[in-house]
Amino acid sequence: MNAESIRKLFEQVRAGKVSPEDAVQRLRHFPFEDLGFAKVDHHRALRAGMPEVIFGLGKTTAQLAQIYSRLAKQEGNVLATRADEKQFAAVKKKVRGVEYREAARAIVLQRDKKRYGKGIIAVVSAGTSDIPVAEEAVVTAEVMGNEVERLFDVGVAGIHRLLANRGALARARVVIVCAGMEGALPSVVGGLVGVPVIAVPTSIGYGAAFGGVAALLGMMNSCASNVSVVNIDNGFGAGYVASLINRL
Repeated sequence: MNAESIRKLFEQVRAGKVSPEDAVQRLRHFPFEDLGFAKVDHHRALRAGMPEVIFGLGKTTAQLAQIYSRLAKQEGNVLATRADEKQFAAVKKKVRGVEYREAARAIVLQRDKKRYGKGIIAVVSAGTSDIPVAEEAVVTAEVMGNEVERLFDVGVAGIHRLLANRGALARARVVIVCAGMEGALPSVVGGLVGVPVIAVPTSIGYGAAFGGVAALLGMMNSCASNVSVVNIDNGFGAGYVASLINRL
């Protein structure tokens, strides 16, 4: 439920294509729908500019499928992150047109393919092991209506790989950088571009990486002033914030 869908509904009522009673039924769960185990926020797109996204981890297949199907009735795009294939199978039985992005562990229903972002969002991964987090950022930004360019496996251990892609970095309006180990890559990227860089520490690394804490602290202490940081492995958060920035 967003401003465009409400405007369309009012126009249909005015034109006599939808009865006032039917319109009331469509708005009955505005601003949220209580399913007992979940309160589905249909108002979020109107209030915050982006629709509610489902966090799949910890939900049963039945819970996720029911929440997903209720959001799908609102006609916009629907995204579930940290979802597995069993959850996808349950959703697919209820919602037509959904697809599973295995690398991102995301269930996607993309019906609105309009570009809302003003430029390109570049998603950079330091290593191949960081790709699942980077792909979560990619799919989030795409569902939110952005053009996305991937630059994967360009970490500081082979800095020439990053420098070979300076043209792609220069085209971007926002850059997301996912890195584990010591988390140095966002600072390097920040020094090469004049746009916001969103750093995503990943939990990739040996023992002293402390599951991403070392990368998180390194990124928070970045000497590049255009770098901001989201939580460990939070590709979704990075993609969401990048989408908001790209609309300004």
